[in-house]
Amino acid sequence: MNDMSLMNLQAGKTWVGAAAIEALVGRQRGKVLEASDASYDEVRAIWNAMIDRKPALIVQCAEAADVVNAVRFAGDNKLLLSVRGGGHNIAGSAVCDGGLMIDLSPMKSVRVDVAAKKAWVEPGATLADVDKETQAFGLVLPTGINSTTGIAGLTLGGGFGWTTRKFGLTIDNLLSADVVTANGALVRASATENSDLFWALRGGGGNFGIVTAFEFKLHDLGQEVLSGLVVHPFADAKTVLQQYRQALETAPDELTCWAVMRQAPPLPFLPQEWHGKEVLLLPMCYCGDLAQGEKATERLRSIGKPIADVVGPHPFTGWQQAFDPLLTPGARNYWKSHDFTELSDAAIGILLDAIGKLPGPECEVFIAHVGGAAGRIAVGSTAFPQRNSHFVMNVHARWREPGMDQRCVGWARQLFDAAKPHAVGTAYINFMPEDDGDRVEAAYGGNYQRLAEIKQKYDPQNLFRMNQNVRPAGGDG
Repeated sequence: MNDMSLMNLQAGKTWVGAAAIEALVGRQRGKVLEASDASYDEVRAIWNAMIDRKPALIVQCAEAADVVNAVRFAGDNKLLLSVRGGGHNIAGSAVCDGGLMIDLSPMKSVRVDVAAKKAWVEPGATLADVDKETQAFGLVLPTGINSTTGIAGLTLGGGFGWTTRKFGLTIDNLLSADVVTANGALVRASATENSDLFWALRGGGGNFGIVTAFEFKLHDLGQEVLSGLVVHPFADAKTVLQQYRQALETAPDELTCWAVMRQAPPLPFLPQEWHGKEVLLLPMCYCGDLAQGEKATERLRSIGKPIADVVGPHPFTGWQQAFDPLLTPGARNYWKSHDFTELSDAAIGILLDAIGKLPGPECEVFIAHVGGAAGRIAVGSTAFPQRNSHFVMNVHARWREPGMDQRCVGWARQLFDAAKPHAVGTAYINFMPEDDGDRVEAAYGGNYQRLAEIKQKYDPQNLFRMNQNVRPAGGDG
């Protein structure tokens, strides 16, 4: 490799000599790529097609030592640094322009200790990788709802999905993490080792280091769950949502039900005349005895006059992948998100108005219900900010043509602004786009100051800034 000009932390350029780059290459078991390499464009591509950035160098890590070497190289040269796990983050923070990108995707190992009900997971693993190994033994780690999501980013931001109400957030099941800090040290973070760092990792995002291994506790869950969709005409949405929120008041922890509003995709169980028309979907999952699940879902399934009800026994791994076809890579995506403590009539009215103005057939709004076990954790025990039983609204604009950017982004922002008076101010950082940087402090609420102090301790130069950034307390990073 030749001498190279790379973007630095001051948004300027730093020349790095060929000898220094070759020394990095020689230390790595993984590959070091530049723009002329055949696989460069494939490696820098991420889930959100709106993001098209070009790092000067990409370090593909095969092991923790590769991560240590890459972080030291970035720190010594004060280079702009991004970190890619699954590449699924909506803000596109996995990829930087002109700097150094650390790619963890080759590190995919998942090892399960069945007797101890634990798993050790590397940061390049996806949720599908985790589910495949854990479900082979009838075990589960609560994660998200799209199997191509990376475990690292999901975990560091909190992690919630179909089993969260029963087993907690992903971070509530994190026992320890091996972390490469900004000074290039590899440390263990747990309740007894570097406990302040462990606190910050559980919800604080990628601000504090690069996790090279996660240790999780697992839970018993059979390989089959009661799950599926109930689909309603959008004309009935107001009444359905009102009865939905009432039904959730007495729902057991085993039951999770969300609400999705969009144009109906061409699902095989929907009559063809409904394809492309606005509908309200109630996807649900009961993680327990199937017969008890039939009773627990009865109230939700008896609401209104649905077009279709396809709730039944399904393999859990299949349900975890059920929405993957609607979330494939290559589309342009923009999200806006709020937390609500209640789904009020006023908030429902705002949602319904927005669905009447959908800018494209792949755009949607979903309401996730989070609580149960996740809501019984003290607010200050992890960095994750919102522990009350609550609803997460995600406005998901999704489209294909760049010419639709303004219309789709504008729709999402308009709904976000209209719903703001009914929100509580916190937010799920994994749902925040790049232009939400000014919301970070409010998103963490009372936990932000402690995060900033821990950031000052572990990353005072703000090397790890390509994220929903927590700035070092009192620093200029």
